Amino acid sequence: MGSLFSRQPAPLLGLDISSSSVKLVELGRDKAGNYVLERCAIEPLERGWITDGNVEKFDEVAEAMRKVVKKSGTKTRNVAMALPPSAVITKKITLPGGLSEQELEIQVEAEANQYIPFSLDEVSLDFCVVGPSASSVGDVEVLIAASRKEKVQDRQGLAEAAGLKPIIIDVESYSSRLAVARLVEALPKKGVDMIVALFEVGGFTTSMQVLRNDEVLYDRDQAFGGAQLTQLIVRQYGFSPEEAESKKRSGDLPEDYESGVLRPFVDSMAQEVARALQFFFTSTPHNRVDYIMLGGGSAALPGLVEAVTQQTSFACNLANPFDGMEIGETIREKKMRREAPSYLTSCGLALRRFLS
Repeated sequence: MGSLFSRQPAPLLGLDISSSSVKLVELGRDKAGNYVLERCAIEPLERGWITDGNVEKFDEVAEAMRKVVKKSGTKTRNVAMALPPSAVITKKITLPGGLSEQELEIQVEAEANQYIPFSLDEVSLDFCVVGPSASSVGDVEVLIAASRKEKVQDRQGLAEAAGLKPIIIDVESYSSRLAVARLVEALPKKGVDMIVALFEVGGFTTSMQVLRNDEVLYDRDQAFGGAQLTQLIVRQYGFSPEEAESKKRSGDLPEDYESGVLRPFVDSMAQEVARALQFFFTSTPHNRVDYIMLGGGSAALPGLVEAVTQQTSFACNLANPFDGMEIGETIREKKMRREAPSYLTSCGLALRRFLS
C-alpha cells in the first residue's frame, strides 16, 4: 500500500522562452524526497524571433522547442511555461474569509473589473488565496493575475506545435523567485528576514527583484544584457553576430579578448548593478542588502561576481538553481554547471510539479 501513497506527481517539464534561447528542465525526487535534476537542455534563438516577450517568428520558435525536447531526451509531454511580467497584470486584494470557490470566483471577477484595462472577455484570469490578511481579521489575501488571451494562446499554441501539452502558464518573475527561494533557505538562519537582491541578466534586459522572506520589496528592469557583449565582439573583431555569439559561448576568441573586451564589459555591468541598487536605496527606506544573487544567461561571465562584490561591497554569488540537488546520470555536469544560472526560470517552472 505504501507505494500507492508515495507516488510522485505527474512528470512536468519547465520550459522558459527568453529573447535569446529556449531552456528546458525536468525534475524528479528520490526516495528520501531530495530533488533530482533529471534533464536540462538549451537551444539558442535568433535575434528578433522573440521581442519583449512577443512571439514574432512562431514556426522557428516552435522548431527550437522541438529541438530542445529532443536534445533533452525526455518522454514527458506536460509542460509549464511562463509569460513575461510585462504581459501580466497582478494585484493583491482582500476578500472575506470562508467563501466557497464559486463565491470567490464571483468576487474576484467583480474586483478584477476595477484593475484590468480590458474587457474581461479579452483576458485569461486566474487567482489564488495567498493566506490570512495581515490587516483585517477574518479576511484573506487573494492574488489576481490576468493576461490578454492572445498572449496566453501564443504560449499554448507554441507548446502544441512542439508536440507538448501546456498544463501551467506562470509569470517568469514568480518562477525565478520559486527557484531562488530554495537558495535563500540555504543561507545562514535559513535566510529569514534577509534582504536578497536577485539580478537576472538576460540577452537584452536585466531584471532586478529585491526579496525579503516571501515579499517583493522592489523590482525594476534595466536595458542592458549579454547581447551588448556580443555587439562589442562584432565591432572589435568583425565577426557576424551569429559567429560572435557562438564564439562567446565556446570561448574561442582572440588573445586580447579578455583584457580588451570582456573585462571592460564586466566592469560596466557591475556598475549597472550598483546603480540599480542605488535606485532601490533612494526610493525605499532600505539602505543595504544582505546578499546579491546573479542569475540569467550572462551571470556566469568570468569575473562578474568579483566585480559586483567590489563595486557594491555586498556579498555576491551566482544563483545555481540546481545547488543541493542530486544530478541524474544523463546530465553532462560540467556543461550544466557552466550554464546553471540561465536555468533559473525553467527550474522554477519545473518545481511547479511538486506544488499542490
